[in-house]
Amino acid sequence: MKITVIASTKVGYTMPKEEAVDFSGKSAGICYLPDTVETLFSEAPEKTQKRALGNINSGHHSVFGHPTYNLCLENIPKILAMFLNNEKMYNTSEKSARYTHMDPSPQEKELYEKWIEIYKQQITLKYPNFDEKRVLKLAQENARYLISVFTPATVMEYTVNFEQLNYIINWAKDYIKEGANDEFSLKLKETFKEFLQAVPDLEVEGLNSSVKNRSFSLIAKRKDRAEEFGENYSVTYLASFAQLAQAQRHRTLTYEMSLLDKPEYYIPPIIRNTELEEKWLKDISSLEKFFPQGMLVKVNERGTIENFVLKCTERLCGAAQLEIMQQTLATMDKYLKAVKDRPELYNYLLPYSKGARCTFPGWKCTAPCIFGGKDAISRVI
Repeated sequence: MKITVIASTKVGYTMPKEEAVDFSGKSAGICYLPDTVETLFSEAPEKTQKRALGNINSGHHSVFGHPTYNLCLENIPKILAMFLNNEKMYNTSEKSARYTHMDPSPQEKELYEKWIEIYKQQITLKYPNFDEKRVLKLAQENARYLISVFTPATVMEYTVNFEQLNYIINWAKDYIKEGANDEFSLKLKETFKEFLQAVPDLEVEGLNSSVKNRSFSLIAKRKDRAEEFGENYSVTYLASFAQLAQAQRHRTLTYEMSLLDKPEYYIPPIIRNTELEEKWLKDISSLEKFFPQGMLVKVNERGTIENFVLKCTERLCGAAQLEIMQQTLATMDKYLKAVKDRPELYNYLLPYSKGARCTFPGWKCTAPCIFGGKDAISRVI
């Protein structure tokens, strides 16, 4: 066996698109390699270019997935990150709205700062053993539900291959032309316009997914999907934009969303059924036209039973976002009830349904824990 590095990421270097096309054309030559890789990579540039153009015209674009770009996107709205992250073919490092202070528009900021203080008070009362730093982070995590998904506050590094980046550029153009004209979609179109203006000139004519009839996957293309639980599953539930953004990290699962006809909002459990609940709903609903991260959307989640268990090992934990932890528990409950007459599936899931992941068979956690296996599931923050 021989393993050779033929290309790699280089800090500070921007690969010209012509070089990316050339590299892809050479990669295409491997499929019908008559000689050695060394011979192929030293062939005449014209031959490589001809092969690359042939692949573009034929729709055989996978070879253009070999070159990659590391993009740093600054001051982008959360919704753009969600559209990019839903496409799975990426690596990302993103500024956390759970744990960092946000600086939104004046109207959002006023309510955001107000509710940070309220949540700090409520968390301290409920969990007096928490230190000041943890209280602040948890308060920020809950107050960020007030921040718009269109607020340009996110910074992320996004590593994507050349083919996928060209597809994304064209999907954005298609949405601007063909997307709906409701208030959310109009805001989204403006976001895509800004993205297209800011993205480096890496577009190659013809390198798009039109022959494959593909587009952004986040917006549901069907009104409803049946719920099913077996070797594969499909479940539909209401979730905030913030929870959906967390769920997208599970790239082995498929997610799509649709807006509700009448706006609804997530209520953090620590203020549910208290006098603060009504105040929260009044404040967050006043931001309706901003589309706050706490606005609920209808989410469909699909995948295999094994990958659902993988999700459980990430989300059934005291360190996970509370909303997604509780939703994962609800899905587990549905799953177990649906397969109770199928022992092979029921018994497979059962060990992962008894508590936080530290109770899972074979799991050893070395991270500091503030709740423990029991309290992690019953916590309200």
